Amino acid sequence: MINAIDILLVWYVVYRLIMLVRGTKAVQLLKGVFVIAAIKIVAWYMQLRTVSYLVDQVITWIVPVMVIIFQPEIRRGLEHIGRGSLFARSKNNAHEIESKMVNELDKAIQYMSKRRIGALITIQRNTGLEDYIETGIDLDADITGELLINIFIPNTPLHDGAVILRDNRIAVAAAYLPLSESNRIPKELGTRHRAAVGISEVTDALTIVVSEETGGVTITSNNNLMRDLTRDDYLKFLTAQLVPAEEESTNVFREFITGFGKKGAKK
Repeated sequence: MINAIDILLVWYVVYRLIMLVRGTKAVQLLKGVFVIAAIKIVAWYMQLRTVSYLVDQVITWIVPVMVIIFQPEIRRGLEHIGRGSLFARSKNNAHEIESKMVNELDKAIQYMSKRRIGALITIQRNTGLEDYIETGIDLDADITGELLINIFIPNTPLHDGAVILRDNRIAVAAAYLPLSESNRIPKELGTRHRAAVGISEVTDALTIVVSEETGGVTITSNNNLMRDLTRDDYLKFLTAQLVPAEEESTNVFREFITGFGKKGAKK
């Protein structure tokens, strides 16, 4: 039983690390680590002493080097741990936060759609967007409809490019997203739509586009392009994808004490 728990814990930690670095430059560095490990195994098996010695030297220095290289990912991981709670867990707080975000997005979308103000808003989910966040201008601001509207007002310094939302914050504005080369994208759609499809091809991010030509609202997710959505359509989709269902709060410590008390009463 203990061995099974040990294996599951290691598996979970490895899984979370992989999810943390997906979509970042760290993925390429991890591939390099695996290549070095493979060379070490081959050198040991074939008794290549010089190669093995050189690989050992690389491995000796790789830990401090990785700490430096992975500093943003490590910081982000520690921030996630710091936001968590060991004894209490509830989806109600997440439900409220995500619902507020959807409401603010709706406020901005409605305003910009009616006035045909072009917009490109990408929401990070499981896959990290660090490579694209690095191309933007740091904001680290609360998500409000008014701020999103101001960012995309034409002829302002931040209106070109994408706004990226991460951890219920506006991480950056004026970020560059990869443009899709897909032939399935209708020719009448412009750069914003191609960027929205492009980011959906390489990550699991959800992206909202407001067309400056028609005011139409488009959402891309998992390489799917959903065009000209009504307000009810996009609100239903955003709520389903982003807002966790409400559930009754539970407290692990309280449950343990209550259960222990019940057992004691039965005795």
